[in-house]
Amino acid sequence: MYRLLFVLFAVAVVAACSKHADPTDASNNQTTGANEPMTQTSESNDPYLWLEEVEGDKALAWVREQNERSLGELTDSALYQDNLAKATEVLTSDERIPYSSIRDGLVYNFWQDTTHVRGVWRRTTLASYQTDTPDWETVLDIDALSKTEDKNWVYKGVDCLRVSGRDHSLCLISLSDGGKDAVVVREFDLASKKFVADGFVTPEAKQGTAWIDADTLAIGTDWGGDGSTLTESGYPASVRIWRRGTPLEKAVELFTGDKTDVGTWPWSQAMDDGRRIYGVVEADTFFTRKMFWANGDDVVQIPLPVKSTMGDLYGRLQFVTLQQDWDVPGQALSFKSGDLLAFDMQTFIETGELPEVELVFRANERQAVNGVAVADGAALLSINDNVVSKLLKLQRGDDGWTSEDIALPGTGKASIYFADKDSQTVFLNYEGFLTPDSLYRYDTEDESLTPIKALPARFDTNGLAVQQFEAMSKDGTRVPYFIVHRDDLPMDGSTPTLLYGYGGFEISLGPTYSGGIGKMWLERGGAYVLANIRGGGEFGPAWHQAGLKGNRQRVYDDFIAVGEDLISRRITSSDHLGIMGGSNGGLLMGVMITQRPDLWNAVVIQVPLLDMLRYHTLLAGASWVDEYGSPDVPEERAFLETISPYHNFDDDADYPTPLFVTSTKDDRVHPAHARKMAHKFQAAEKPFLYYENIDGGHSAAADQKARARRTALEFTYLAEQLFDAVPE
Repeated sequence: MYRLLFVLFAVAVVAACSKHADPTDASNNQTTGANEPMTQTSESNDPYLWLEEVEGDKALAWVREQNERSLGELTDSALYQDNLAKATEVLTSDERIPYSSIRDGLVYNFWQDTTHVRGVWRRTTLASYQTDTPDWETVLDIDALSKTEDKNWVYKGVDCLRVSGRDHSLCLISLSDGGKDAVVVREFDLASKKFVADGFVTPEAKQGTAWIDADTLAIGTDWGGDGSTLTESGYPASVRIWRRGTPLEKAVELFTGDKTDVGTWPWSQAMDDGRRIYGVVEADTFFTRKMFWANGDDVVQIPLPVKSTMGDLYGRLQFVTLQQDWDVPGQALSFKSGDLLAFDMQTFIETGELPEVELVFRANERQAVNGVAVADGAALLSINDNVVSKLLKLQRGDDGWTSEDIALPGTGKASIYFADKDSQTVFLNYEGFLTPDSLYRYDTEDESLTPIKALPARFDTNGLAVQQFEAMSKDGTRVPYFIVHRDDLPMDGSTPTLLYGYGGFEISLGPTYSGGIGKMWLERGGAYVLANIRGGGEFGPAWHQAGLKGNRQRVYDDFIAVGEDLISRRITSSDHLGIMGGSNGGLLMGVMITQRPDLWNAVVIQVPLLDMLRYHTLLAGASWVDEYGSPDVPEERAFLETISPYHNFDDDADYPTPLFVTSTKDDRVHPAHARKMAHKFQAAEKPFLYYENIDGGHSAAADQKARARRTALEFTYLAEQLFDAVPE
């Protein structure tokens, strides 16, 4: 529930967890395969700082010039129109699962298609939802709202009030102008299906809100609108209490953190007895946080380790997942990083003392806890087991906690989409590389798992196979990866192969179904590979922490090892091997093209970080120094100089032609990263392709049609680069 929503790197292409790393200092790891910096581009001599002016005339003129050139080249390909048709068919098809949540017995869904480009928020009954043709009632039409208000609204989510014994009719809807992270929050009434007259409305900002009661919010925002109350990362530093009928500027301060924090956000939840409690989470770094509970006018810290994540309540019991070892003060209890724990929150609220902490589940070295969800009568635990999903029902008895497997359809990926303590219905999604998404209803009363909706097959899976292999990284670590390929794969190195990776922020990648990859790549004879490199969360916190800061070369060594393993197995060759990654994965791509340009023949660099000596000064970059290290700390800067793609560009190197993809409206990762790196290719007279979407935020696409266009461009480029002859 409280896992921070600013975890900012979503995996862009794949629809998509514990062994501790050896403690090695950064100086020892700076030589594990990292290149010496080729060039030293500092702020004082960087010739492309003008590209950091997001909407500067000169910068946008350059962007339009590169867009026109690159789009002309890619759209002239014989494949482009076919790819665009296929991507559009997949992304705008009405044959999609309307993933939903339940409020007061009604099922709510947000939906986009060719008619509702920006989307419609709608609802129906549970009985109707389980039919093939639900009878939907429109709650809010974002397209109509955008037209009426002359805005490019992008729906960013909703938070509805939960009060025991009454309907949840009041909601806070977040709307973004063009897809940015910054949103406007507006109060909406589900009963009347209208925005509340004189209700809560905020100015645009990166912000967070939490209901205290029907007339009171806790809110962290840009107080005053001038940025003075924001952290250096651009997130709220102050949480205040805002009462209905008073202006926002009259909100009363509850808590103020430090300017050096990543940010400070409010939280609230309904207790088992119907009371609501609320408080503040102060994230002093990206991976450390302090939880505070508001006790009247006092703010009391909940005595949990700073590397831990509070989850849902199960009756009186509060779930917590550890990202560090913990010796509980005063309890003679010790727990390990990755453990799922519980304590009696009701007792803590009443006494102010932490009750005895219980071990709920401990993962083994090839497992990871993904999360726990609470429904009426059950707590469900999702874990990774060697990167394959398992779903467990948790039970608490006299002898402690036990778990029981819930049978899944196969060895794919299962995600709990909706669970609520007021509902016996749980919605979960199951998918695999060759198995389309299916929505299941789990009933906590009779423990039945029933399929209720499924995607049609988007591509022909006949003759396709999935295997899981392991590559040996430079330091001897086994790195798993999946490969989807034809079962008559010629082992001669000739297969065009796309390798995808991420490797950061404890984000796990798993077996997921992609109609676009299937139709535009697998059906044409290509192979698709998903690398589970360190930096992710596939094997728990230690798998992530092994690649932090000065140890980050391990992440890149892992990815290189997977590429080399594919070649050594004769699955593919350098001429036929392409790679793709977005955001943090875009940094991965930048490192790969500068460290091992000989290993790949195509590199798709999506919404990337690339200038690692200035990233902390651009947009939300300061929030990521706990992941990458700080350029302001000499020893950390020294390591960053060895990996920063922008600073390791070599005018004399033989690089494969890359495709850069970014967005002008991305207010998370600055588009200047892609712009400046691409300009280096231009200045060195090296071939490159560049596409910057004017709208779209961090996804580089504001709607499904824009996503289809971007995806078609990417797979046209990949086919042109990796196939010996352009496929049909």
